[in-house]
Amino acid sequence: MRKCTKYLAAIAVVIVGLAAPVLVTAQPAQKYTPRLADIMSAVQFRHLKLWTAGQLQNWELTAYELEQVKGGLTEAISFYTNIPVENVGMIDPPITSLDKSIAAKNGAGFKKAFNELTAGCNACHQSIGRGFIVMTVPAVSPFSNQSFSQGHGSGKGNPPR
Repeated sequence: MRKCTKYLAAIAVVIVGLAAPVLVTAQPAQKYTPRLADIMSAVQFRHLKLWTAGQLQNWELTAYELEQVKGGLTEAISFYTNIPVENVGMIDPPITSLDKSIAAKNGAGFKKAFNELTAGCNACHQSIGRGFIVMTVPAVSPFSNQSFSQGHGSGKGNPPR
């Protein structure tokens, strides 16, 4: 009787193992939607990096970080359709000004446009009842693990040491 029980147990394990992929694929796929707070935290992170790169006039990195800010805001609008687009539109003029100042490598224009972007973020937060989230112009960079200076290679990373 013991041998029979062992064989039955082995057969049960094989059947369950073979059925597992079928059971997994039979379940409907759930689409992951990041939380709005997580998306906006990433935008805040990029806001800080944008400022730091702009302060050092690393225009290539500044342009990249601005694209990341835009991408994050686009994600927020696409995932959270209850955010009025006109509220997010408050930052369109500063983003356009940032694009222009970065292309022109204009430090003074960048600072002015960045201040306007920051004010636009705060105006949007106010308009959706999140006025307690207040963005500011960064005072220091916490990124001790990244160089924001220009001339560190061809964009392919630093050479190995």
